[in-house]
Amino acid sequence: MSIQHTIFVTGGASGIGFAIAEAVLDQGWRAIIVDRDERNLDQSRKAIAQSGDDVHFLQLDIADEAAVEQAVEQCEAQVGPITGLVNAAGIAKDVPALDTSADLFRKILDINVVGSFVTSREVAKRMRERGKGAIVNIASVSGIRGNIGRVAYGASKGGVITMTQVMAVELAASGVRVNAIAPGPVDTPLVREIHTDKIRSEWIERVPQRRYGQPSEIASMAIFLLDDVKAGFVTGQTICVDGGFTAAGLLGQ
Repeated sequence: MSIQHTIFVTGGASGIGFAIAEAVLDQGWRAIIVDRDERNLDQSRKAIAQSGDDVHFLQLDIADEAAVEQAVEQCEAQVGPITGLVNAAGIAKDVPALDTSADLFRKILDINVVGSFVTSREVAKRMRERGKGAIVNIASVSGIRGNIGRVAYGASKGGVITMTQVMAVELAASGVRVNAIAPGPVDTPLVREIHTDKIRSEWIERVPQRRYGQPSEIASMAIFLLDDVKAGFVTGQTICVDGGFTAAGLLGQ
């Protein structure tokens, strides 16, 4: 890929999304960093100010369908064709199922699933016309395994995985690839906010590599999936980057 590639990264101003945006720039590609939080956007501007014209910043709430439609149209007109999309924006709460309100459940689904879908739909329409493009959705091992406290979050990420498969099948003949990454525990600001010391120790006990992942390790997989040469025959897949968590059986003696 060359600088002609433009990658639209939602949730791109912090955590996994920011690591992916940095990796995009390291590849010599162009990044559009999209985030709802203006403070995070300001911090990311300062952190990668040296990238100049190769990086653009956009304040956007992906739960606002009309705003997403307008933003994608404007970016295509002002920055150039979007050749890659990473849906990294999302929210999480650790709440027991019986204590989870319908409002909280809807909020998490609206951002994690519907927001990712609308963004994917709008970008994919343009990719399909050009006959090429790659979409990477950030799912979670909580969408594959039943993790305590993740009834809404897990349901949302399970929805992202199924959405990935359906869109991959529908768009494959058009040259558009759609894949997902399912991270295990990753040391991000969001995770540090919701993981208590007890939760962290429980995760480390159950991850065969006995540690949390780093955002850069998720970013490396995203770059692979965005690359039309290296991953040109990969679509509809959910790749776990989880230190062995989803593969694990009995650990220890």
